[in-house]
Order: sequence, then C-alpha cells, then structure tokens
Amino acid sequence: MSTWSPGSLAPRPGAAPLRRMLSAQTTAELKLVLRNGEQVLLSLVIPLGLLVLLVLVPFVSVDGAVGRGARADFFVPGVLALAVMSTAFTGQAIAVGFERQYGVLKRLGATPLPRTVLLGAKTLAVLAVELLQVLLICAVGLALGWDPRGSVLQVLVLVVLGTAAFSGLGLLLGGTLRGLTTLAAANLLWFVLLVLGGVLFPLSAFGGAEPLLSLLPTAALSTGLRDVLDAGAGLGAREALALLVWAVISLGAASRLFRWE
Repeated sequence: MSTWSPGSLAPRPGAAPLRRMLSAQTTAELKLVLRNGEQVLLSLVIPLGLLVLLVLVPFVSVDGAVGRGARADFFVPGVLALAVMSTAFTGQAIAVGFERQYGVLKRLGATPLPRTVLLGAKTLAVLAVELLQVLLICAVGLALGWDPRGSVLQVLVLVVLGTAAFSGLGLLLGGTLRGLTTLAAANLLWFVLLVLGGVLFPLSAFGGAEPLLSLLPTAALSTGLRDVLDAGAGLGAREALALLVWAVISLGAASRLFRWE
C-alpha cells in the first residue's frame, strides 16, 4: 500500500501564475482556431485564392503594373494586410461573439482568468496563425513572380502593429455585441475595408478621399507593407503611427468594455 509523506498532498488554493495561465489559454485558443473550418477558410483559403486571381486575371488594373511580376509586387503586400485583417479582426470578432452567446466566456469569467490574459492569449494565437499565413502567401507570391525588397524586421513591426490594431477592434466588436450582430457587422466591415483599404485598388483611385482613407488600419498596413516590400523604402512613420493609435484605442476600449456574457 502506498504511503505519502505528511504535507505532500496539501491543497494549494489560488490562481496559477499569469505566465502559466497565458500559455495554457493561448494553446487552447490556437487549437480552437485550427479546428474551425470557417476560420481556416477565411484566414488561409480566401487570401491565397484572391492573390492568385488578382495576379493572373487582370480584371483590376494597376497603374504602372505591367506583367505578372509587377502585379504580384503590388498585390502581395495588400493580400498580406487582408490576411491579417481576416484573422485578427473578422475571424476573432465572430468567434468571440458566439463564445459569449453560447456561454463559453461566462464560464471563463467564473475562473481566476483575468480579462487581460484572455485578450492577450487570443492575440498570441492570432499571431501564430498569421505566421502560417505569411509563409504561405509569400511562397505563392514568389511562385507568381513576386520580387520582394526591404527589411524583414520592418515587415514584422508592421504586421505586429496591424495585428494589435485589428485584434483590438475584433475583441471590441465581439465582446460587446450579440453573436449574430457581430457576424453581420464583422463581414460588412471586412468587405468595406477590403474595397477602401488599398488591397484591391490604389488609394489614389479614390481622389480627394485618399488622405482620409489612408488613416484606415487596412490602408495603413497595406501601404506600409507595399512601401517596404515593393519600393524598398524604410518603415513609414505615418503608417506605423496610425496602426499604433488604432491598437492603443481599440485594445484599451476592448479591455474596459469587454463583457463575459
């Protein structure tokens, strides 16, 4: 018969360290994303299919882009921005909205898990999915004739800032609205930002609205990525600042207004 030394089975009530909670919740969030077929479609299949379509079928004209390689140089950064938006904003907003509606977040709210750890775990899971997105989109882009320039570090800075901005917006939307309302609003905003955010068309095509549209997070991210990867320019202060402002405001609002049910 087994014997135990005194105190070896003593209970240890209380919450786990924040680092351990963050690691466990991030792993759970990542598994949920990869098991959801709709999110995989939105995050991976649609951006890749759109990239191939835009480069090979010239139904969208781009000034100065003659030939498949030139079209790839313009569209790959835009599709990278679209992939970040799809994962960090649309997919996350819809998932959070229905998690609230089905009572998942209510149960998490009854645990010692703080809001900041939950929001941080969701953002880290998004970053992991985006790493896979970037690798696949870049691989397809290179196969289509894409000729990237610029600094990888600057690209990573823009992607992280864009992820923070879109993640905050997604958490704010999903954390305050009902599931079906979030579904409709997130898809509508995804389409609006796709059209007006410099992914399909250059911002110059919108004439006098260009300065205003350039402040949108999708426009800031796509323009910044295009400047670095296509023109070989440095990190644009205007684009980075716009994304930083969106990130601070949206994450701050999400942290304060996020509801568990």
